[in-house]
Amino acid sequence: MEHRIHELKSAVPGTVTQLHSFHYGPQDSGRSVYIQASLHADELPGMLVAWKLKQHMAELEAAGLLHARVCIVPVANPIGLTQQLMDVPLGRYELETLKNFNRHYADMTAVIAEDLEAVLGDEEADNTCLIRERFLAALEDKSPANALESLQLTLQRLACQADYVLDLHCDFNAVAHLYTTPAAWPTFEPLARYFGAQASMLATDSGGQSFDECFTLVWEQLREGFNDRFPIGYGTQSITLELRGQDDVDHDLSDHDSRAIVDWMMQLGLIHGEAPSLPLLPFPATPLSAMEFLTAPEGGLLVFHAHPGDQVVSGQLVAEVIDPISDVVHEVRASQDGMIYARSQRRMATAGMIVADLAGHESRRSGYLLAP
Repeated sequence: MEHRIHELKSAVPGTVTQLHSFHYGPQDSGRSVYIQASLHADELPGMLVAWKLKQHMAELEAAGLLHARVCIVPVANPIGLTQQLMDVPLGRYELETLKNFNRHYADMTAVIAEDLEAVLGDEEADNTCLIRERFLAALEDKSPANALESLQLTLQRLACQADYVLDLHCDFNAVAHLYTTPAAWPTFEPLARYFGAQASMLATDSGGQSFDECFTLVWEQLREGFNDRFPIGYGTQSITLELRGQDDVDHDLSDHDSRAIVDWMMQLGLIHGEAPSLPLLPFPATPLSAMEFLTAPEGGLLVFHAHPGDQVVSGQLVAEVIDPISDVVHEVRASQDGMIYARSQRRMATAGMIVADLAGHESRRSGYLLAP
């Protein structure tokens, strides 16, 4: 195991912030996996899973069973971890810029594509290596303007050459679910089965240049631009695993989730051994464009009638918003058939607040898919 320490740009003099990465397996394996946790720093179930994966990888490496290079970043957001206000963690947005820690990663496609045609060849593997080298070089050439950009660039540099990128998140109150691309779904469907994903939402570009898509979009765009003349594969396939809700920092759950990742790696041949048989997928994959946010029409006391993991039909009552002064009760109903996979932790709704997330089957949204 190799432990690397990455010093981030300091916001003010006299302070030091570090990112730690842990590297396992043979460097010449030819295949690589990048796993990070808690990019939203108040989403901690992934941090426990990453810690358990460190133990797994150390044991597998020592036994000579690890056939891939694995990088684990168990604390992907040391900046956000320091953001506490009156005993409330505020790890989703960077307080200096008010930017989401999981949005607006550097888009390097244009830099990589510049004069690329002159050096591409007829072998997909050679083209993959070339593009990865250019990707890393382009990121190395960028200078961060602030602490947030320093963190984002460091994470991108660590992950940009990996075959597989796993970003471990969670929601507020939720069941296990995930986000990935249609192109990567055949690769990650076994992981969805081992993980027990009750919603698997697919989109090539959900908008916002999130961490997982800052890699996959590079390959999608290069394929679109050059693939009629040169063979270009998917050099990186990414997935965001949502490890239920913020309160689910639990040994039994993290044992299950870390084991699911190990079993998936074994199924891909990244770990020596016979992978367990694949369980059934609890709920079919659906387009992210068919996901809908159910919102409160007015403010009031929020009372749920549906729980994460409940399958609902169009029109079914999901929640009530009760005004205890006027006695008016507003109903929040399912907009289509689907799965309620996440809901708010708050019980006093404000007008327009997201109450619950529904994985539906009928695509009704386009453009930026990560917000109403």
